[in-house]
Amino acid sequence: MASLMTDLDQKSFDALERYRPLLSLLVRTKVDRKLVSKVDLSGIVQQTLLEAFQSLSKLRDRSEQEILGWLRRSLANNLIDEVRRVHAWGRNPHAEVSIEAALADSSAHFEQFLTNSDLCPAQRCQELEQHMRLAKCLLQLPERQRLAVELHRLQCLSLEETAGELKLTKAAVAGLLRRGMRQLRELMES
Repeated sequence: MASLMTDLDQKSFDALERYRPLLSLLVRTKVDRKLVSKVDLSGIVQQTLLEAFQSLSKLRDRSEQEILGWLRRSLANNLIDEVRRVHAWGRNPHAEVSIEAALADSSAHFEQFLTNSDLCPAQRCQELEQHMRLAKCLLQLPERQRLAVELHRLQCLSLEETAGELKLTKAAVAGLLRRGMRQLRELMES
């Protein structure tokens, strides 16, 4: 039986699929915690990757940074569409702008989390690879540790705010952060 995907399609699909952990991290860190149970985060990421696959001809000659920018905008638009569906009262332009800003802000926090130095253009590819490795490593952490690290380190919530979000004591969150960061460092080094 013939495969529906050609080898070229499969390679393109695999190339786009490597962005999934990074897109998942961006969407997880920017959806209001109250909406998480109402919004299909993996569906938003899936829709974004499908749109990228359908737009391969437009993306083919772009740099990795340009592709990531395109994916981030598409992710923001898909997130806005999903939030619109959740809110029966309809469109809220202020919420849409804030989602786009939040995703851009999340990317900035993500970059600061990895490094505080300014990189020359030749190092941008390495930086993106490091971002994608971090996103994959975060997915390997136990859920509570991952959430603590994402909330405290990537969303820049205080220890008290993180504890409130996770409904834990500050001491419990501090322990999760300590274990999560240790394990994350080990995963990043291996």
